[in-house]
Amino acid sequence: MPNIEIIIVSVVIIFILVSLYFEIIRAGFTFLIGVAILTVFNVLTPKEMLSGVANEQVAVIMLLLLIGNIFKETALLDVLFDRVFRSTKTYKGFMARIMILIAPLSAFLNNTPLVAILMPYAHNWAKKRNVPISKLLIPLSFAAILGGCATLIGTSTNLIVNGLVEEQTIIPNLPELQIFDFAAVGVPMIVIGFFYMLFIGHKLLPSKMGIDDEFIQNTRKYIIEVQIREDCGLHGKTITEAKLRNLQDLYLSQIIRKGNILSAVPYDTVLYDGDILLFAGNTEAVANLLQSNPALEIPTVGTFSRKKDVDIVEIVISKNSKIYNKTLKTENFRAKYEATAIAIHRNGERITGKLGSVRLREGDSLLMLVGKHFYQLSANTRDFFIISKIKEFRDIGVLKASVLIGGTVLSITLAALGVVKLFIALVLFMSLLLILKITTPKKLAKAIDYDLGFIIAMSLALGLAMMKTGFAEIISNFIADIFIPLGIVGILGGIYIITALFAAFITNKAAVAIILPISLAMSKFLDYPAMPFILVVSFAAAANFMTPIGYQTNTMVYGPGGYKFRDFLKVGTPLTIIYGIVTITILRFMYF
Repeated sequence: MPNIEIIIVSVVIIFILVSLYFEIIRAGFTFLIGVAILTVFNVLTPKEMLSGVANEQVAVIMLLLLIGNIFKETALLDVLFDRVFRSTKTYKGFMARIMILIAPLSAFLNNTPLVAILMPYAHNWAKKRNVPISKLLIPLSFAAILGGCATLIGTSTNLIVNGLVEEQTIIPNLPELQIFDFAAVGVPMIVIGFFYMLFIGHKLLPSKMGIDDEFIQNTRKYIIEVQIREDCGLHGKTITEAKLRNLQDLYLSQIIRKGNILSAVPYDTVLYDGDILLFAGNTEAVANLLQSNPALEIPTVGTFSRKKDVDIVEIVISKNSKIYNKTLKTENFRAKYEATAIAIHRNGERITGKLGSVRLREGDSLLMLVGKHFYQLSANTRDFFIISKIKEFRDIGVLKASVLIGGTVLSITLAALGVVKLFIALVLFMSLLLILKITTPKKLAKAIDYDLGFIIAMSLALGLAMMKTGFAEIISNFIADIFIPLGIVGILGGIYIITALFAAFITNKAAVAIILPISLAMSKFLDYPAMPFILVVSFAAAANFMTPIGYQTNTMVYGPGGYKFRDFLKVGTPLTIIYGIVTITILRFMYF
């Protein structure tokens, strides 16, 4: 009969999985509560709970993210993308260049800023060539994922696995992973993934326009609110009399009157001063409506209507955003960023109520009216990404640019050759960047993703609890009994499937924290080499193509591409299966 500690660990894991899947509590708090419970019941000591904070891999992840952010702030990647994509004329040519460029870059740079910078290029190119943006954004995300899986530093998931390997107590003296331990599977899969998207995957992609273009195609997805001005002459008139019926590219979906929402309003509904009308449709049509009808105004804009330097940009709410499940009003978004929302898009869902009171979700796309200071104020935020306009980049000069590029390459090369540990190389490189004023301590402090670091640290503590209590060993023996009759291919395949499903529908960080200890225990139980059991978990968790919630870049392109959840399943599931087959085949021949 399992002891009380194993029961507690089981309950905590169930709580974490349920909370993450149903988004009951934010990921960071979910892990904190779970690990805190383990500490309260003495499953973990306070020192063990906090051991992940001092883990070297957590620091490496943070340093790599900071370097990626410095690249994002400069014109280096912008110039590179401009030269690569400027002359592309065909859809397949553009997609091929995305795959060829982004995958190798993602192997060594954080893929989130790469995708964030390239999304506006893809959007503008698609608009000029009349190509649906949905034909480009999933390939962009998938290229970033494929490249990230090819090296230890390409994705935070692989580094978390390495952190768990360092902390594990199941197999004594297990060496840490090296930068190119992932290349044997990752590099062939970049090539296979390239041909899959070029000849098969693109046929499975939907033909949908972006957030601004799709207004015309589907008028019920984008909500813009306007208000009837006081003493404007519309008071007491019906919708028909006010000439707000049968508007081109616009649909009057709701009226908000003194806090009450009137839905499916008939055209003989009488209007009153102060009524807020929610239209679904084309932003240009709304602009024309406001110009031709001074009785209407956008209530959230206010003084923005009198500003000279304003622009409309698109943003998408990022994964693990601090404004998740909060409203623009409660976050004081307007004052904080000099921006106000004029429209919101959420895939396949009709949004009701005032825009400022809508609780935001990951992947929501918003049209924002922004002032001239918006780009500066939002430069270091991780709560959302700007996707429709490239911000002004600072030119750091040839010398500093050479140092940034050369230092990054040198740090990774020295670590790969074993001359110096990656952590030491990155610390020295970051010190050089500070000395040369390529970045500043203030900018670094703003750019640190504390939430991600916290989640990783708590994930490591959870993995430690699973190994310490014997929970991982019990589950591994159970899974082994099921898959042993299928041989090593069946065992690795079973681990891959379970990890991939956890990563796709929960999170990849939870997947590796829970499954890696089990996989290591299975390796020990079967007396097999540990490396393939580590790598199969890494690839299954990081190669996350099936859902928009499983990986950050998928979440980024979800709203702007106008995708449905099933679009990722349709395009990503075959690639996930191919990745699994290739992974297991190569690991089988390398280690058995």
